[in-house]
Amino acid sequence: MEIKKILRENKVFPLKRLGQNFLIEKKMISKIIETAELSKNDIVLEIGPGTGNLTLELAKRAKKVLAIEKDLRMIEILKKMLENEKVANVKIIKGDVRKIPLHKLATTACLLCNGYKVVANLPFYLTGPVIRKFLEKVEVKPQKMVLIVQKEVAQRICAKPPKMNLLAVSVQFYAQPKITSYLPKEFFWPQPKVDGAIIKIVPRQPFSQFSARFREKFFKIVKAGFSHPRKQIINNLTLFLRRNKIEVKEWLLKSGVKPEDRAGNLTFEIWLKLTKNLIFLQK
Repeated sequence: MEIKKILRENKVFPLKRLGQNFLIEKKMISKIIETAELSKNDIVLEIGPGTGNLTLELAKRAKKVLAIEKDLRMIEILKKMLENEKVANVKIIKGDVRKIPLHKLATTACLLCNGYKVVANLPFYLTGPVIRKFLEKVEVKPQKMVLIVQKEVAQRICAKPPKMNLLAVSVQFYAQPKITSYLPKEFFWPQPKVDGAIIKIVPRQPFSQFSARFREKFFKIVKAGFSHPRKQIINNLTLFLRRNKIEVKEWLLKSGVKPEDRAGNLTFEIWLKLTKNLIFLQK
């Protein structure tokens, strides 16, 4: 494969500790590009560009690509590729995406005001930290995130009742996720132990409707609800609220929830309603 040849020529081997599993199926690169819906006005943050096979295709379609890479060996390979292909609209940023403050990324401060997209073939261990960073922590949210993640994780993120879970509610509070394709493990090299998936995450706009106080209460309620997923919701929330079970039952019924129901059966919208009604009861 092309990637194997490039790495062999540069005497570089994938590092397991960095979760380096390179996408070698070209038609899936086209699928990522299609899902990102790029235009010549787009700024793209690519996380973990590796040898640059996806980077090159992003650069052809976007205004600018900011490629964040931690591995110095890959940075050297990427530089050579960009020079050989005479690509001028890619800026390589050395570092760990988890530690780089978005507003401090060189040349991005003014560009991010006009919106940007995140595209990444993520090491599976980075899925949670990257999603949290761009949905919860950064002030300027991306217009869209297109990520390759572990199949099982993608399914958990996009779950609906009766398979809702804490991860699904947490992501769906901030964004609308959707699986666009599945990737057999044979599409990667070295081959991982599990299949992957392409997931599109579109942040909800506007987000300012939820105050910090509301967000805090929302996640406390959700975490309490899923503290014992197999137990009845009334028992989990009664313990969390430390209130009379009759009061909790009234609160649940007011929000359209059966007291004997389980957390996995509740939609994201129901969790919002529970939070709004709880704030009302505590005034």
